[in-house]
Parts: sequence; C-alpha cells; structure tokens
Amino acid sequence: MNESYNASCLFYKPPNANHLSKMEVPLSVTLQKLPFIPSQTHELKQWNSTIKHHTKLKDDRAILTTYTQMESLGILPDNTTLPLVLKACGKLQAIEKGKKLHNAILTTNLASDIRIQTALVDFYSKCGMLQNALNVFDEMTERDVVSWNAMISGCVSCSEYQKSLQLFSQMQKDNLKANSVTLVQLLQISGELLELRSGKEIHGYCLRHDFNTNPHVCSSLMGFYIKFDPWIASLVFETLSSRNTITWNTMITGYIDHGDFLKALKLFILMINEGIQCDSVTMLLAIQACGEFGDHKLGMQVHQLVIKFGYYNMHIVNSLVNMYRKYTDVRSSYELFNSMPTKDVALWNSMLSCYVESELIEDSICLLTEMQLEGVSVNERTIVIMLPLCVDLSNGLANCKSLHAYAFKIGKERNKHIGNSLVEMYTLVNCLEDATRVFDKMRDKDVISFNVFISALIEKEMKFQAFEIFIWSLELKIKPNSQTITLIFGCIDEKDFLNFGRSIHGYVMKCGIEIDPSLNTAITEMYINCEDDDTGMRVFTEYPDKDLISWNSLLSTYNNNNQEPYKTLLLFHEMISRAKVKPNFVTIINVLSLYTHLSNLPQGKCLHAYTLRRFTSVNYDLPLANAFITMYSRCGSLQYAENLFQLLQEPNIISWNAMIASYGMHGNGNKAMLTFSKMVKQGFRPNKVTFVSVLSACSHSGMIQKGLQIFHSMVQDYGITPELVHYNCLVDILARGGFLNKAQDLIQTMPIAPDAATWRALIGGCRIYSDTHLAETAFSKLIALEPQNPGNYVLLSNIYAASGIWSQVKRIRTLLEKNGLKKPAGGSWIVIKTKLHFFAAGDKSHPQSENIYRELTCLLTLVKRMGYVPDLRWVLHDEDDERKMARVSSHSEKLAIAFGLISLSGGSRILVTKNLRICGDCHEFSKYVSKVSKRTIIVRDATRFHHFVDGSCSCKDYW
Repeated sequence: MNESYNASCLFYKPPNANHLSKMEVPLSVTLQKLPFIPSQTHELKQWNSTIKHHTKLKDDRAILTTYTQMESLGILPDNTTLPLVLKACGKLQAIEKGKKLHNAILTTNLASDIRIQTALVDFYSKCGMLQNALNVFDEMTERDVVSWNAMISGCVSCSEYQKSLQLFSQMQKDNLKANSVTLVQLLQISGELLELRSGKEIHGYCLRHDFNTNPHVCSSLMGFYIKFDPWIASLVFETLSSRNTITWNTMITGYIDHGDFLKALKLFILMINEGIQCDSVTMLLAIQACGEFGDHKLGMQVHQLVIKFGYYNMHIVNSLVNMYRKYTDVRSSYELFNSMPTKDVALWNSMLSCYVESELIEDSICLLTEMQLEGVSVNERTIVIMLPLCVDLSNGLANCKSLHAYAFKIGKERNKHIGNSLVEMYTLVNCLEDATRVFDKMRDKDVISFNVFISALIEKEMKFQAFEIFIWSLELKIKPNSQTITLIFGCIDEKDFLNFGRSIHGYVMKCGIEIDPSLNTAITEMYINCEDDDTGMRVFTEYPDKDLISWNSLLSTYNNNNQEPYKTLLLFHEMISRAKVKPNFVTIINVLSLYTHLSNLPQGKCLHAYTLRRFTSVNYDLPLANAFITMYSRCGSLQYAENLFQLLQEPNIISWNAMIASYGMHGNGNKAMLTFSKMVKQGFRPNKVTFVSVLSACSHSGMIQKGLQIFHSMVQDYGITPELVHYNCLVDILARGGFLNKAQDLIQTMPIAPDAATWRALIGGCRIYSDTHLAETAFSKLIALEPQNPGNYVLLSNIYAASGIWSQVKRIRTLLEKNGLKKPAGGSWIVIKTKLHFFAAGDKSHPQSENIYRELTCLLTLVKRMGYVPDLRWVLHDEDDERKMARVSSHSEKLAIAFGLISLSGGSRILVTKNLRICGDCHEFSKYVSKVSKRTIIVRDATRFHHFVDGSCSCKDYW
C-alpha cells in the first residue's frame, strides 16, 4: 500500500510531519509459585491431584497442559478427573484434544461411566457439535437427571429448542423428576420461543413441587415473564418469600431491557433501603440505568456507593466512564480513566468514544497515539470508534484509508462491523467507489450491512442502484427489517413507482415485518407521494400507535406535495382535537408554513396566539420565532414582523437575515441596508444567505450602485466566494436597471455556468425594456436547460405580445402544444375572516359574483374619471380592442380587490395574493383604487410586495 497509508499507524501523517519514535515498554510479570508437577512419574494419584489443584484455581490451560504431559506418558485420568479435563476442553474450544481423549477411552471401562459420558455430552455441546453429543447420549445405558440436563442444555445452547422439549418429554417418560437446573432450562426455552402458555405450565409445576423458593428458578421465572410484561414479573418478585441479590438483579435487568430506567432505579434504591447486599452486577446495572436515564446527580451518588462498597474493578470503572460520557462530563470520565493503573482495551475504547462524541478531535488522536505507545492492541471496536473523526478532518479520506489499512493489517478488513463503518465513512468523505469496494468484499453481510450501503446510495441520489441492492439482498435470503423498508419507501416518490411500492408493502405484510411508527409513516408518505392519497390516509388512520413524529411527518408531506390547503389544516385540527396529540414546535412550523404560503394573516395570528398560550418559551425558541417573523412579513404585516424581532432577547443570524429579506421583499431597500449595518455593528458576521437577502433588496428597490458595492464587499471584506445565487441577484439588479448588455457580459464572464434562474432574470429585464432580440437569445439558453417548464415559454410569449408581434406569440403557443405543455393558470386570492376566496381571470363562479362585478364596474368608472387608461398591451391575445378591454377589466387581481372592498369594513387594508407577477395594468389600477377608496391595498405577487397607498406604490414603479 502507499506509504502515506502505513498500516502501522492508524492516522495519516503528512510527509513533513514529525513522527513519534517507537518506545519499547517493558512488561511487568508477576511470578506465582506453581504447584508441584510430578516429573516423569506414573503415579496417577499425583497427576489427578495436580489437575484438581488447577481446577480450584480455574486454570483451564494448566489443566490441558497437565493432561498433555500425562498423554505423552500414556497415562489416562481416572473417572474423577477425566470430566474435569473434558470441561476444560469445552471451555477452551479444544475440539481436537477432546475428540482424541474420547477415542482414547472407547476401549476402556471409562467409556461406560455415567459421569464421563455426561461430560462428553457437555463438551460436544459447548463446541457446537450437537450431533456428536446426541450420539454419546443415545449410547448411554444409564442416565440420571444430570445427564438429561446436560443434553437439554446442549440443545438450548445450539438454539435447538424444539429438540430440548422432546428430550424433556422423554425424560418424564423415564420417571425422572426435573430439578432446578431442568426448570431453568425449560423456562429459557419457553422465553426464546415466546411460549407464554408453556412458561405458565412450568410455573405451575414449580409451585406444586416447592421450587418457588429456589433463587435460580425464581430468577428464571422473572426473566421469562419480563419478555412479555415486566408487571407480571414484578408480581412474581413480590410473592417471593425470600429475595436475594440474584432476584433483585433479575428484576432490575428486566426494567432496563424494556427501557424503563426510572423503575429500574427506583427498585435499586428500594434494594439499598431494605439493606439487601449489592454485588458488582447490581452496581453495573445501576450505573447503566443512571446513564440511560440522564440523571447526573443520581449517577454521582451511585458512583459514591461504588466506592463505599469497594466494587472498584475494571468493568465498574468502564461503566462509570460510559455513564459520564452520556452526561457529556468528559472531565469526570477522564479522571476515572486516569485513576486506573492498568487499562484494558475496552476502557481505552470507552475513553476514545467519550472524546469522539464530544468532538474533541485533537484529544482523540493524542489518546489513540498514547494507547499504541502503551502497547495496547487496537481491536475492531477501536477502528469503528475512530472512523467518524475522518469526516471532520481536512485530510479525511487519507485518514479513512489509514484506518482501513490498519484493519487490513490485523486481518479485520472483512469484519462486518468495520466494513459497515467504512462504507458509511467513505460515503461521507465523497468516495462512493471505495465504499462500494468495501461492501463487495465484506463476508457474512447482514441486514445492517445492506442498510448502510443502501443508505449510502440514497445519500448520493442513486435510487435505482439502491433498488437493485435491495432486491439482491432478498435473493440472498437476508430478511429486511423495518429500517430497510423505510429507506426503500423513501425513494419511491413518483407515480410511476406506485406498483413497485405496493408490491413491497405486500411483502411487508406477508413476511410479518414489524411495522413501527417510522415505517408506517414511510408507507403513508410513499402512497401520498405517488398520488394515491386515499390509500396513504387509510394506512395512516388504521395504525394504532401513531406518535407526534408520525403526525408531523404527514403534515410536512402534505405541504411538500402542494396538497389543497384545507387537507393539511383538517389534518392539523384532527390531530389536536380528535387524536388529542399535543403539538410541538415542529408541528407549529409545519402549519405556519402553510399560512405563510397562503398569506393567511388571520389564521397566522390565531396560530401565534395558540402557541403563546401553550408554549411559554415561544419568544425564546429562535427557530419558531424566526418562522413567525417570516410569516408576518409574507402575510403583508411588516409591522408585526418588526415588533416580534424587537422582542427577541438574543436574535441569531437567521433572525437578522429574516428581517433583511422582509424589508427587501416589501421594497424597503433603505431599511434593509440599515438593518444589515446594525447587524454587523452588533458583531454578527454576515453569511452567504445574508448577502442573498441584501442583494435581493437592492434589486427590488433599484439600488444598482449599492448592489454592486455589496457584492464587492462580500468578496473583498468578508472573503465569501460568490455562489450562483449571488451572481443571479447581480444579473437581476443590472437587468432591472436597464443595463442589459452589462448583465449579459456578467453571465458570459462569471466563473460558474448559468442556470435557468440566471436567464430568467435577464429575460425579465428584456420585458421591461422591450428588447426582443436579447430575449430570444436568453430564451434559447433557457429552453436548453428547462425544456419542460411551460413558464419559460410564457415569458417570451408575453414580451412578443407586449410588442405586438403576434406571429411570434402564435409560434410560441404552437411550441407549447407540440411539447404537451400548458400555460400555468394565473389566479389571485384574498382571505376574509380566515376563509380563502380564489379568483381566476373572468371568474364568475363566486357566490357573490354579481356584487363583485357591480363593484368593479363602479370602480373602473371612478378611476377612469381620475385619469386611469387601461393598458391593452397586457392582454396577451390578438383580438380587437373591445375584447381586450373586457379581458383586462376582469383580471383576477381586480376581482379580488373588488371583493375585498365589499367584504371588509371601511378603513381595513386589503391584502391580495397572486401566484404570478402582477400585470402592469392591474398595478396602475390598484394605485388609482387606493386613492379613490382611501384604503391601503397590498398585493403580494410571485416575487415581491406592492403597498398601494393614496395613489402610489411602495415599489416606486420599479418592478
């Protein structure tokens, strides 16, 4: 491998970096006095004594070493020590030695000894050789309860639960009474098979035969019931006549396994108060529960108990380090870690995890270096812990490769845990090719491996490849879990994939894959995204365990899919009224975005009041407060937005950006500039979004020179590299200001390829200044980028229509029809008493249509007397003037304004929203109406606000 990725060093070292020299660390060896080992003697008694001595010391390796010496002398252990040798073989997985010993006794009387045969059954079972164990068991002429227990235990350890039950039935036929060991095994089987009825029958057997006082049986009973319901297990616990440490630990473990850490801690405290002897297991459980529950103070008290009881070993310290890690108390973790004179790899890994999760990058690397210098062998867990650091390092890919090289060196490159982490990290450092190579080479891929790789493909927007990998996993008989299906459903977002989505949904139902709230939400969203709303809502409604996240996700899906507003609002009201689900800030922002889009100020105010009543911290939750600032601004109430901004105790950069954007949208460029200056004076450094808002404000207010200065300042003073959106703002400033040639020059010389928005900005300027030639050039570029966007064709068509070039208008319309495109329908709406009223051009479908047209006719008569002359250039049809007059007089904006005048009391302002840009004739008409009616008329079109007051517009006719 390349020397930059030296496998002996876990992290990449640049060529000029100082290398740490290797240090030889002497090993401290503690010499123990070994027992007497007979030298070249045939005295069996002495050999047996030696084996028994090693057994007392639990030194299995020494037992096998002694047996090897006996074997070399041709001596066999007797029936008391041979089972001890077989037991050591089982523990150390010394399969060949055990089998050889079995062969050695086949021709002796030892082969028929019940204790030795039982030991052989146990040995083969522990080594996973169940058939060999069964063969020995079947050859036994005499079996006692210990033999049966050994065979049943062997089947359990090999997950052959049904075979275990068959053996128990045969045991009963042999008239052998089960003992506590048997019952413990049977309860374990019932738990693994989730056979509640079977477990209850065993419980009854225990009660009839007085096993209900045996602590091991009682613990197993509680462990069995905990798999179904901790409450039932607690009933067993309460009925115990004598409860020892084991039973208390079992009950605490049950609560922890079910995620009920509070109950686990309450039981632990009760145990202490009742004076029950705690052991190291109890303390480990209490530490784990404290860490998961997140009670720092209680965790420190448990730590004090550990010191008091003297349970200060490696495992306890490791658990305490992890507990403080979850409290983000790095200092306490390190003090504990540093207090241990000797540390195993698990403790080093825990401390590394603490540093990595706290984003202490340099400390993590230093600790890893120290670990290597201490001579502690790095394992796969270490590599998995360190890999996430690669994302935050400037040479992340190089470090990822270094860790990969080290995994290769220690022979773990195909380990699925390391492989999964490598796939994820290579994806995050934008190297999907390496991620794919690692995935392909992994052995024993499991569902998690496939989930990680599918997620990587989705991250890179390669959904078809993700589908292929998913199908491949099914062909390999790897059963997907709920996360797999959730990932795949997230990719199915078009109508063309609906049948594929339905087939996967059917597969989920057929295979019994658990549908959790996340998966149910994914299924719901899949159907809605594929335009099958009815099925989606049925899936959502029929699911019994909907949580707040599910509701929020569905609300967001409806918003993103531009569903009819009333559907989203009905869903919100159903959530808070019928389902009794309390909304959170995410819910509020979802609904608020809808009111913002609709310019529904009355409902936005109601939602604000609702939020203030239920969330006292709304003014301190910046994301929500910023969302309300944007809502008020986009609903035409700039004053409310300003007031809310002033109430913020500590506005952030997003708050400032929202206010600058608000002023710009309302055509108040001077206030936008003042707010920008104030923000900078208060120590906020503007970001890319800030400059988009400021440049946009300059564009809307005709501040050409100021816009150019701001763009220059962004680059020179703040070191921000302009992105395409900034160049587009600059093109818009120049084009709107009449500098069309300069705008074109900028497009040709800017270092980024223009997008559709760039050319649309240029065409917008061409329309204002009737430059059809440049518009045609820009249009050809625009169509090449977005051939299927009908709005692009309409832009050029409108320029031709305004110039009276009707032959070209006809050509553009023919192009639209040829490409199967439709001109986007224009419309305007107004909100009266929280109800939305929509109008199209020439619309007569409104219930008050007669009154609306009567008011409009009256208005037209009045404003014409004041000097208003309809501008027929805004009629985009080649017709006679009479038809053009009829069309221009019934534009949707005019209908909405007329309805507002007859519906709102005198003095109330009128807010009209239009989905496209307001036409020049309606703009002029609105100025006259504001003067004759003495009303403030606000029109929000697709790009900005127009405030019409006493015959003038806030845009100063610059739009």
